[in-house]
Amino acid sequence: MKAAILKAFGSPLAIESLPDPVLGTGEVVVDVVAAPVLPYAGEVFSGARRYLLELPVAPGCGAIGRVRATGPDATHLTPGDWVFCDPTVRSRDDALMPDITLQGWSARGEGGQRLQKHFRHGPFAERIMVPTENAIRIGSIDAAEAARWCGIGTFLVPYGGFLAAGLQAGETVLVSGATGNFGSAAVAVALAMGAGCVLAPGRNETVLADLSRRFGNRVRTVRLSGDEADDRTRMMDAAPGPIDCVRDSLPPAVATSTVRAAVMTVRPSGRVVLMGGVGMLGGAGLDLPYPWIMRNLVTIRGQWMYPPEAVTRLAGLVRAGLLDLGDIAVTTFGLDQANEAVAHAALDAGPFRLTVIQP
Repeated sequence: MKAAILKAFGSPLAIESLPDPVLGTGEVVVDVVAAPVLPYAGEVFSGARRYLLELPVAPGCGAIGRVRATGPDATHLTPGDWVFCDPTVRSRDDALMPDITLQGWSARGEGGQRLQKHFRHGPFAERIMVPTENAIRIGSIDAAEAARWCGIGTFLVPYGGFLAAGLQAGETVLVSGATGNFGSAAVAVALAMGAGCVLAPGRNETVLADLSRRFGNRVRTVRLSGDEADDRTRMMDAAPGPIDCVRDSLPPAVATSTVRAAVMTVRPSGRVVLMGGVGMLGGAGLDLPYPWIMRNLVTIRGQWMYPPEAVTRLAGLVRAGLLDLGDIAVTTFGLDQANEAVAHAALDAGPFRLTVIQP
Protein backbone atom coordinates (compact mmCIF):
# COMPACT_ATOMS: atom_id res chain seq x y z
CA MET A 1 0.00 0.00 0.00
CA LYS A 2 1.07 3.59 -0.55
CA ALA A 3 2.02 5.65 2.51
CA ALA A 4 3.71 8.89 3.54
CA ILE A 5 6.65 7.80 5.71
CA LEU A 6 8.67 9.78 8.24
CA LYS A 7 12.14 8.23 8.13
CA ALA A 8 14.04 10.73 10.28
CA PHE A 9 13.06 13.76 12.33
CA GLY A 10 13.64 16.86 10.28
CA SER A 11 13.31 15.11 6.92
CA PRO A 12 10.37 15.38 4.50
CA LEU A 13 7.79 12.63 4.35
CA ALA A 14 8.68 10.02 1.72
CA ILE A 15 5.87 8.70 -0.46
CA GLU A 16 6.64 4.99 -0.68
CA SER A 17 5.09 1.56 -0.25
CA LEU A 18 4.52 -0.30 3.00
CA PRO A 19 3.37 -3.91 3.37
CA ASP A 20 -0.39 -4.25 3.74
CA PRO A 21 -1.50 -4.68 7.39
CA VAL A 22 -1.77 -8.33 8.42
CA LEU A 23 -4.96 -8.88 10.38
CA GLY A 24 -4.82 -10.66 13.74
CA THR A 25 -7.25 -11.43 16.53
CA GLY A 26 -8.48 -8.26 18.19
CA GLU A 27 -7.75 -6.06 15.19
CA VAL A 28 -9.54 -4.36 12.31
CA VAL A 29 -8.18 -3.17 8.97
CA VAL A 30 -9.70 0.07 7.71
CA ASP A 31 -9.46 1.75 4.31
CA VAL A 32 -8.48 5.34 5.14
CA VAL A 33 -10.79 7.83 3.43
CA ALA A 34 -9.69 10.99 5.25
CA ALA A 35 -6.99 11.76 7.82
CA PRO A 36 -6.60 15.13 9.57
CA VAL A 37 -3.27 16.94 9.56
CA LEU A 38 -2.81 18.67 12.90
CA PRO A 39 -1.53 22.27 12.76
CA TYR A 40 1.59 21.35 14.75
CA ALA A 41 2.41 18.25 12.68
CA GLY A 42 5.52 19.97 11.33
CA GLU A 43 6.78 20.46 14.89
CA VAL A 44 6.30 16.75 15.61
CA PHE A 45 8.02 15.67 12.40
CA SER A 46 10.94 18.04 12.96
CA GLY A 47 11.49 16.66 16.45
CA ALA A 48 10.81 20.02 18.08
CA ARG A 49 7.97 18.59 20.18
CA ARG A 50 10.16 15.73 21.45
CA TYR A 51 7.38 13.18 21.01
CA LEU A 52 8.18 9.52 21.57
CA LEU A 53 7.73 8.16 18.07
CA GLU A 54 9.71 5.24 16.69
CA LEU A 55 10.87 5.73 13.11
CA PRO A 56 10.36 4.98 10.30
CA VAL A 57 6.60 5.37 10.56
CA ALA A 58 3.56 6.37 8.56
CA PRO A 59 2.36 9.12 10.93
CA GLY A 60 -0.98 10.78 11.51
CA CYS A 61 -3.49 11.01 14.34
CA GLY A 62 -6.98 9.61 13.78
CA ALA A 63 -8.95 9.02 10.59
CA ILE A 64 -12.32 8.48 9.02
CA GLY A 65 -12.55 5.30 6.96
CA ARG A 66 -14.47 2.18 6.02
CA VAL A 67 -13.96 -1.24 7.52
CA ARG A 68 -12.08 -3.55 5.17
CA ALA A 69 -11.72 -6.66 7.33
CA THR A 70 -12.34 -7.69 10.94
CA GLY A 71 -10.92 -10.28 13.29
CA PRO A 72 -12.94 -13.08 14.92
CA ASP A 73 -13.71 -11.02 18.02
CA ALA A 74 -15.73 -8.37 16.15
CA THR A 75 -19.46 -8.95 16.63
CA HIS A 76 -20.92 -5.67 15.32
CA LEU A 77 -18.44 -4.28 12.78
CA THR A 78 -18.90 -5.38 9.19
CA PRO A 79 -16.96 -4.53 6.01
CA GLY A 80 -18.09 -1.21 4.60
CA ASP A 81 -19.02 0.36 7.95
CA TRP A 82 -17.99 3.98 8.35
CA VAL A 83 -15.76 4.35 11.41
CA PHE A 84 -13.63 6.82 13.28
CA CYS A 85 -10.19 5.33 13.87
CA ASP A 86 -9.49 6.43 17.42
CA PRO A 87 -5.72 6.97 17.78
CA THR A 88 -5.82 6.51 21.57
CA VAL A 89 -4.65 2.92 21.92
CA ARG A 90 -4.74 1.43 25.42
CA SER A 91 -3.05 -1.73 26.61
CA ARG A 92 -5.52 -4.49 27.50
CA ASP A 93 -3.70 -6.17 30.37
CA ASP A 94 -4.34 -3.57 33.09
CA ALA A 95 -7.76 -1.95 33.11
CA LEU A 96 -6.88 0.28 36.06
CA MET A 97 -3.61 1.70 34.71
CA PRO A 98 -3.36 0.97 30.98
CA ASP A 99 -0.36 2.07 28.99
CA ILE A 100 -1.31 4.44 26.19
CA THR A 101 0.02 5.32 22.78
CA LEU A 102 -1.36 7.67 20.17
CA GLN A 103 -1.10 5.50 17.08
CA GLY A 104 1.15 7.13 14.50
CA TRP A 105 1.82 10.11 16.75
CA SER A 106 3.36 9.62 20.19
CA ALA A 107 3.67 7.33 23.19
CA ARG A 108 3.57 7.75 26.93
CA GLY A 109 6.39 6.04 28.83
CA GLU A 110 8.09 2.70 28.29
CA GLY A 111 4.83 0.73 28.16
CA GLY A 112 3.37 3.08 25.59
CA GLN A 113 6.47 2.64 23.43
CA ARG A 114 6.13 -1.14 23.60
CA LEU A 115 2.50 -0.82 22.53
CA GLN A 116 3.60 1.48 19.72
CA LYS A 117 5.82 -1.21 18.24
CA HIS A 118 2.71 -3.20 17.30
CA PHE A 119 0.10 -0.50 16.59
CA ARG A 120 2.69 1.65 14.91
CA HIS A 121 1.65 3.13 11.61
CA GLY A 122 -0.88 5.92 11.51
CA PRO A 123 -3.39 6.98 8.83
CA PHE A 124 -1.10 8.76 6.35
CA ALA A 125 -1.53 5.58 4.30
CA GLU A 126 -4.12 3.81 2.20
CA ARG A 127 -4.97 1.40 5.03
CA ILE A 128 -4.53 1.21 8.78
CA MET A 129 -4.78 -1.60 11.31
CA VAL A 130 -6.33 -0.63 14.65
CA PRO A 131 -7.52 -2.49 17.76
CA THR A 132 -11.10 -3.69 17.34
CA GLU A 133 -12.35 -1.26 19.99
CA ASN A 134 -10.68 1.67 18.21
CA ALA A 135 -12.71 1.29 15.01
CA ILE A 136 -15.81 3.12 16.24
CA ARG A 137 -18.91 3.23 14.07
CA ILE A 138 -20.24 6.70 13.25
CA GLY A 139 -23.19 5.64 11.11
CA SER A 140 -23.74 6.15 7.42
CA ILE A 141 -22.23 9.30 5.92
CA ASP A 142 -21.83 10.73 2.44
CA ALA A 143 -18.31 9.94 1.19
CA ALA A 144 -18.00 13.58 0.15
CA GLU A 145 -18.38 14.56 3.82
CA ALA A 146 -15.66 12.23 5.14
CA ALA A 147 -13.06 15.01 5.30
CA ARG A 148 -15.40 17.22 7.31
CA TRP A 149 -16.07 14.36 9.74
CA CYS A 150 -12.36 14.45 10.57
CA GLY A 151 -13.30 17.49 12.60
CA ILE A 152 -14.64 15.26 15.37
CA GLY A 153 -11.00 14.45 16.22
CA THR A 154 -10.52 18.08 17.28
CA PHE A 155 -13.80 18.26 19.19
CA LEU A 156 -13.14 14.98 21.00
CA VAL A 157 -10.18 16.34 22.96
CA PRO A 158 -12.08 19.11 24.79
CA TYR A 159 -15.10 16.82 25.04
CA GLY A 160 -12.96 14.41 27.04
CA GLY A 161 -12.01 17.25 29.35
CA PHE A 162 -15.60 18.27 29.97
CA LEU A 163 -16.65 14.67 30.59
CA ALA A 164 -13.84 14.45 33.16
CA ALA A 165 -15.09 17.65 34.77
CA GLY A 166 -18.68 16.40 34.90
CA LEU A 167 -19.92 19.49 33.06
CA GLN A 168 -23.63 20.06 33.67
CA ALA A 169 -26.16 21.96 31.58
CA GLY A 170 -26.50 25.57 32.64
CA GLU A 171 -23.04 25.88 34.18
CA THR A 172 -20.54 28.66 33.51
CA VAL A 173 -17.34 27.46 31.85
CA LEU A 174 -14.03 29.23 31.29
CA VAL A 175 -11.95 27.98 28.35
CA SER A 176 -8.31 28.94 28.90
CA GLY A 177 -6.70 29.09 25.47
CA ALA A 178 -9.99 29.81 23.70
CA THR A 179 -8.42 31.37 20.60
CA GLY A 180 -6.43 28.25 19.70
CA ASN A 181 -7.49 25.27 17.61
CA PHE A 182 -8.54 23.02 20.50
CA GLY A 183 -9.65 25.97 22.62
CA SER A 184 -12.14 27.27 20.07
CA ALA A 185 -13.41 23.71 19.65
CA ALA A 186 -13.88 23.60 23.43
CA VAL A 187 -16.16 26.64 23.22
CA ALA A 188 -18.35 24.87 20.66
CA VAL A 189 -18.40 21.62 22.64
CA ALA A 190 -19.28 23.30 25.94
CA LEU A 191 -22.24 25.01 24.27
CA ALA A 192 -23.32 21.74 22.64
CA MET A 193 -23.27 20.11 26.08
CA GLY A 194 -25.56 22.81 27.43
CA ALA A 195 -23.24 25.29 29.17
CA GLY A 196 -25.18 28.39 30.13
CA CYS A 197 -22.22 30.69 29.52
CA VAL A 198 -18.73 30.18 28.13
CA LEU A 199 -15.96 32.63 28.93
CA ALA A 200 -13.41 32.85 26.11
CA PRO A 201 -10.23 34.71 27.12
CA GLY A 202 -7.39 35.47 24.71
CA ARG A 203 -5.26 38.11 23.05
CA ASN A 204 -6.24 37.55 19.43
CA GLU A 205 -9.01 40.08 18.95
CA THR A 206 -9.92 38.75 15.51
CA VAL A 207 -10.58 35.27 16.84
CA LEU A 208 -12.44 36.63 19.87
CA ALA A 209 -14.72 38.62 17.59
CA ASP A 210 -15.30 35.53 15.43
CA LEU A 211 -16.28 33.46 18.48
CA SER A 212 -18.81 36.12 19.45
CA ARG A 213 -20.19 36.18 15.90
CA ARG A 214 -20.50 32.40 15.69
CA PHE A 215 -22.07 31.69 19.05
CA GLY A 216 -23.86 34.82 20.21
CA ASN A 217 -24.48 36.00 23.74
CA ARG A 218 -23.82 32.66 25.46
CA VAL A 219 -20.13 33.36 24.79
CA ARG A 220 -18.39 36.21 26.58
CA THR A 221 -14.94 37.07 25.28
CA VAL A 222 -12.19 38.55 27.45
CA ARG A 223 -9.20 40.45 26.07
CA LEU A 224 -6.15 39.47 28.13
CA SER A 225 -3.50 42.03 29.08
CA GLY A 226 -0.68 39.69 30.12
CA ASP A 227 -0.78 40.80 33.77
CA GLU A 228 -1.82 37.85 35.92
CA ALA A 229 -3.82 39.68 38.58
CA ASP A 230 -5.47 42.01 36.06
CA ASP A 231 -6.42 39.14 33.76
CA ARG A 232 -7.94 37.15 36.62
CA THR A 233 -10.08 40.15 37.53
CA ARG A 234 -11.16 40.66 33.90
CA MET A 235 -12.25 37.04 33.55
CA MET A 236 -14.20 37.00 36.80
CA ASP A 237 -15.88 40.32 36.02
CA ALA A 238 -17.00 39.01 32.62
CA ALA A 239 -18.79 36.02 34.15
CA PRO A 240 -22.53 36.27 34.91
CA GLY A 241 -21.89 34.54 38.23
CA PRO A 242 -19.51 32.01 39.79
CA ILE A 243 -17.33 30.07 37.35
CA ASP A 244 -18.08 26.38 37.77
CA CYS A 245 -15.44 24.84 35.55
CA VAL A 246 -12.11 25.84 33.95
CA ARG A 247 -10.55 23.88 31.11
CA ASP A 248 -6.99 24.72 30.02
CA SER A 249 -5.45 23.82 26.68
CA LEU A 250 -2.65 26.37 26.34
CA PRO A 251 0.41 25.33 24.26
CA PRO A 252 3.97 24.60 25.51
CA ALA A 253 5.38 28.09 24.97
CA VAL A 254 2.88 29.85 27.25
CA ALA A 255 3.94 30.93 30.76
CA THR A 256 2.42 29.14 33.72
CA SER A 257 1.25 32.49 35.08
CA THR A 258 -1.30 32.62 32.26
CA VAL A 259 -2.63 29.21 33.26
CA ARG A 260 -2.74 30.19 36.93
CA ALA A 261 -4.68 33.38 36.17
CA ALA A 262 -7.46 31.27 34.63
CA VAL A 263 -7.36 28.39 37.10
CA MET A 264 -7.83 30.64 40.12
CA THR A 265 -11.06 32.12 38.76
CA VAL A 266 -12.96 28.95 39.60
CA ARG A 267 -15.52 29.09 42.41
CA PRO A 268 -15.27 27.19 45.70
CA SER A 269 -15.99 23.50 45.01
CA GLY A 270 -15.32 24.18 41.32
CA ARG A 271 -13.43 21.93 38.90
CA VAL A 272 -10.31 22.51 36.83
CA VAL A 273 -9.12 20.26 34.00
CA LEU A 274 -5.60 20.62 32.59
CA MET A 275 -5.15 19.36 29.00
CA GLY A 276 -2.54 21.68 27.47
CA GLY A 277 1.17 21.50 26.84
CA VAL A 278 2.48 24.13 29.26
CA GLY A 279 5.77 23.02 30.80
CA MET A 280 6.47 20.22 28.31
CA LEU A 281 9.51 22.09 27.02
CA GLY A 282 10.80 22.95 30.50
CA GLY A 283 10.43 26.04 32.63
CA ALA A 284 8.59 26.82 35.83
CA GLY A 285 5.89 24.55 37.19
CA LEU A 286 2.32 25.54 37.91
CA ASP A 287 2.55 27.08 41.39
CA LEU A 288 -0.90 27.09 43.02
CA PRO A 289 -1.54 28.09 46.66
CA TYR A 290 -2.11 25.07 48.85
CA PRO A 291 -4.55 26.91 51.20
CA TRP A 292 -6.63 28.14 48.24
CA ILE A 293 -7.04 24.60 46.86
CA MET A 294 -7.75 23.03 50.24
CA ARG A 295 -10.06 25.61 51.81
CA ASN A 296 -12.06 26.13 48.63
CA LEU A 297 -12.42 22.39 47.95
CA VAL A 298 -11.16 22.91 44.39
CA THR A 299 -10.76 19.80 42.25
CA ILE A 300 -7.81 19.92 39.84
CA ARG A 301 -7.19 17.02 37.51
CA GLY A 302 -5.29 16.24 34.36
CA GLN A 303 -6.95 14.64 31.37
CA TRP A 304 -5.19 13.23 28.33
CA MET A 305 -7.47 12.71 25.34
CA TYR A 306 -10.90 11.15 26.13
CA PRO A 307 -12.57 7.92 27.28
CA PRO A 308 -13.49 5.27 24.66
CA GLU A 309 -17.22 5.98 24.77
CA ALA A 310 -16.68 9.66 23.94
CA VAL A 311 -16.61 9.06 20.17
CA THR A 312 -20.10 7.55 20.10
CA ARG A 313 -21.47 10.26 22.36
CA LEU A 314 -19.91 13.08 20.35
CA ALA A 315 -21.20 11.60 17.09
CA GLY A 316 -24.62 11.77 18.75
CA LEU A 317 -24.18 15.50 19.36
CA VAL A 318 -23.35 15.93 15.67
CA ARG A 319 -26.32 13.84 14.54
CA ALA A 320 -28.62 15.84 16.83
CA GLY A 321 -27.48 19.12 15.29
CA LEU A 322 -25.98 20.37 18.55
CA LEU A 323 -22.45 20.38 17.12
CA ASP A 324 -22.21 21.66 13.54
CA LEU A 325 -19.40 20.23 11.40
CA GLY A 326 -20.55 22.58 8.65
CA ASP A 327 -18.78 25.42 10.50
CA ILE A 328 -15.40 23.90 9.61
CA ALA A 329 -13.46 25.15 6.58
CA VAL A 330 -11.74 22.09 5.08
CA THR A 331 -8.79 21.94 2.66
CA THR A 332 -7.93 18.52 1.23
CA PHE A 333 -4.75 17.02 -0.25
CA GLY A 334 -3.92 13.70 -1.84
CA LEU A 335 -1.44 11.34 -0.23
CA ASP A 336 1.22 12.30 -2.78
CA GLN A 337 0.90 15.87 -1.45
CA ALA A 338 1.49 14.95 2.19
CA ASN A 339 4.37 17.41 2.67
CA GLU A 340 2.33 20.22 1.14
CA ALA A 341 -0.52 19.28 3.50
CA VAL A 342 1.76 19.53 6.55
CA ALA A 343 2.99 22.97 5.45
CA HIS A 344 -0.55 24.14 4.74
CA ALA A 345 -1.82 22.93 8.12
CA ALA A 346 0.77 25.10 9.88
CA LEU A 347 0.04 28.19 7.78
CA ASP A 348 -3.73 27.76 7.86
CA ALA A 349 -3.92 26.95 11.57
CA GLY A 350 -6.77 28.51 13.45
CA PRO A 351 -10.23 27.96 14.82
CA PHE A 352 -12.59 25.86 12.71
CA ARG A 353 -10.02 25.26 9.98
CA LEU A 354 -8.98 21.76 8.99
CA THR A 355 -6.39 20.28 6.67
CA VAL A 356 -7.06 16.72 5.52
CA ILE A 357 -5.18 14.06 3.55
CA GLN A 358 -7.39 11.80 1.45
CA PRO A 359 -5.46 8.69 0.36
